[in-house]
Amino acid sequence: MGKITCDIGVSVDGFAAGPDQRLEEPLGDGGERLHRWMFEEQEANAEEIAKITSAGAYIMGRHMFGPDRGPSWTPDWAGWWGEEPPYHAPVFVLTHHPRESIVMKGGTTFHFVSDGIEPALARARAAAGEKDVAIAGGASTVNQYLAAGLLEELRLHIAPVVLGAGERLFEGVGDLALEPVEVARTPMVTHITYRVGGPRG
Repeated sequence: MGKITCDIGVSVDGFAAGPDQRLEEPLGDGGERLHRWMFEEQEANAEEIAKITSAGAYIMGRHMFGPDRGPSWTPDWAGWWGEEPPYHAPVFVLTHHPRESIVMKGGTTFHFVSDGIEPALARARAAAGEKDVAIAGGASTVNQYLAAGLLEELRLHIAPVVLGAGERLFEGVGDLALEPVEVARTPMVTHITYRVGGPRG
């Protein structure tokens, strides 16, 4: 069985998205700067990018999937990524409001899970087989898995950006036991891989 991993981009002040996330700015004001390295330094960061898309199944929050809030869904909304999302694997979307699964090109199917983070993880593990399960984000979803002690490996991609506000990583997770095991950097990002031991005390 694979590991439970997470790749997430953050600013140096700990935000995974800027303030005022909306349809026109899905990562909030300034949030797109966290991911410039993936496009402008693609070759230099090829190994890290490959890891992000290598899992056998993914879990994400509803707000990462789309801009909808509340009980209603936009009927034809199928994510931010076009007809062929980059996951090429089952994606389990956490929500309080059930919805039928959406099959996309390239092997991605979005499944909507309304009974909590642990049932979502059980379904993702079953779908992934021997591969890793990746907690894709956003910050609130990652924080829930960290607080529950369910995440085994955290790969932070830290951009030299100060956002000042937005969606903060590590909110409400307690005193985590984080062991750095690998560091790499390019001018636009520092990658730090942590082994996660769960909350201390």
